[in-house]
Amino acid sequence: MIGARIAGAALLLCLLKPAAAAEQHAYFPPPGQWAARPAAELGFDAARLQSAIDFALAHETRLPRDLELGIALSFAREPFEPLLGPVEPRGGPTGLVIRHGYLVAQWGDPDRVEMTFSVAKSLLSTVVGIAHDRGLIKDLDAPVRKTLPLPEFEGEPNDRITWDQLIRQTSNWRGSLFGRPDWADRPEGDDPLAWPTAPVPAPGEAWEYNDVRVNVLALAAMHAWRSPLPEVLAREVMQPISASEDWRWEGYRNSWVELDGRPVQSVSGGGHFGGGVFISAWDLARFGLLTLREGRWAGRQVYSRDWHRYATTPTEQNSQYGAMNWFLNHDLKLLPSAPREAFAHLGMGSNLVYVDPVHDLVIVARWIEGKEMNGLVAGVLAAIEPGQ
Repeated sequence: MIGARIAGAALLLCLLKPAAAAEQHAYFPPPGQWAARPAAELGFDAARLQSAIDFALAHETRLPRDLELGIALSFAREPFEPLLGPVEPRGGPTGLVIRHGYLVAQWGDPDRVEMTFSVAKSLLSTVVGIAHDRGLIKDLDAPVRKTLPLPEFEGEPNDRITWDQLIRQTSNWRGSLFGRPDWADRPEGDDPLAWPTAPVPAPGEAWEYNDVRVNVLALAAMHAWRSPLPEVLAREVMQPISASEDWRWEGYRNSWVELDGRPVQSVSGGGHFGGGVFISAWDLARFGLLTLREGRWAGRQVYSRDWHRYATTPTEQNSQYGAMNWFLNHDLKLLPSAPREAFAHLGMGSNLVYVDPVHDLVIVARWIEGKEMNGLVAGVLAAIEPGQ
């Protein structure tokens, strides 16, 4: 038996050596730097790559640069004044192309710290995943109410809502949080008087993109960590990946709650009502590279590979959706020109963090028209030389 264990351990070491060696030579950008390599060295035709960048520059989003106006126009049919958190004007089209960890191209102003809208949800789901890795959330399929006696999860049907349902946007949580009722977010139907009493599916029965319910998850995650989520994100994700200190995560003027006797701000999972994550393209690229490497950064497992598998597993009620705002491409509907294995972190604007394990590639593109994202990806992939 002992000999079998030794033989098994030796075999395991042999299997692990190539992966360890590959990681030893992988590039992870140090703080405040990102090494660049010529396009040809990273397998690109430089002229074709420039054509892809020109495509991005030529297809700037129609969303106004005044984002207060842009949010108002985007959600004009919703009741209530939409802005509860800070909003700042956006810049022009911006992007980065990263291959094998190295910078190959950039455009616009990647230093500019800007709203990233629903890419914040990918960061939120990641800190939830790390809480699960640490045992702070023991069972994703257990009702939140079982371990967190929060009033937001009292009574039917909210007391049955699980962590998994919140993460996958299938919770169908009912109620009002920070002055916004769930029915006021992207209401369906033509009769506003019917919106408050419209039937709501039971937890787990249907998928619905709903920022009020996302904010319920953020509130619950803060209580699971017993710490403000910006502090958690900084400590558990942004510092390990050597991100800058320029980013910030904002809540609403009325989202302050008491946590262990001190006032803390519960943050939002997007910029729908203002707030959310304000961040540079450089720091988005670091997060994209972290997810390309399945949670590993320079020898440290920031989040587990089990969580990565969970995050990239399709949601039963919406097969293009993995963990919150990990958008999947296995059916080639999201980005028809990309591999099935590719995924993306997406936010309004559009803010795109494209992650491609097949080509070892990350693309950050900000303020590109949503329907043109596939054109950009297609252009970058077409610039990769055959066999590279």
